[in-house]
Amino acid sequence: MSLETGIDAKLFRSVLGHFCSGITVLTACIDGKPVGMTCQSFFSVSVNPPMVAFCVGRGSSTFPVLRTADGLVINVLDAEQRHLSAGFARSGTDKWQGVQWEPGEAGGHPVLNGALAALECTIAAEVDAGDHILVLVEVRRLSARQEGTPLLYFRGEYHTASPHKPMVELAAACFLDELEELQENL
Repeated sequence: MSLETGIDAKLFRSVLGHFCSGITVLTACIDGKPVGMTCQSFFSVSVNPPMVAFCVGRGSSTFPVLRTADGLVINVLDAEQRHLSAGFARSGTDKWQGVQWEPGEAGGHPVLNGALAALECTIAAEVDAGDHILVLVEVRRLSARQEGTPLLYFRGEYHTASPHKPMVELAAACFLDELEELQENL
């Protein structure tokens, strides 16, 4: 229970779990050694300059190491990379065992093979945000694959987006179905 608001922490997490989010892995190389962590709180901030942000818990043992690097990569995970999300969320294990990656062009930090997108960034600011830290980063380089499906997190479980048709196609299909039904009833 939050002393300031009277809102139950378990209820707060449950309600916010109704907001579907993508999954990212933050990566960097420090003294030639890769480090990384899973992060689901990631969002766009500004186009000019290109900025995004993410939040990390104050209790993270990895972020204090990541922030010492001269940059980092935000890897947006594909639905096929659930194992990476789980692996990079653990503490005290070799998170990099079997993980394939390439050094990014903007600073040599790990770009995970198979990621849907990669944003190579530098930290611009950190903001105190209760039991988390809001981290604003400037994007230096970015890339994305055209194929693939995002890994999503909703109500405490992993999900994938189902293939969908653009709204124009859906509207046209509905119109054609209604037209066909009208013709049958004539």
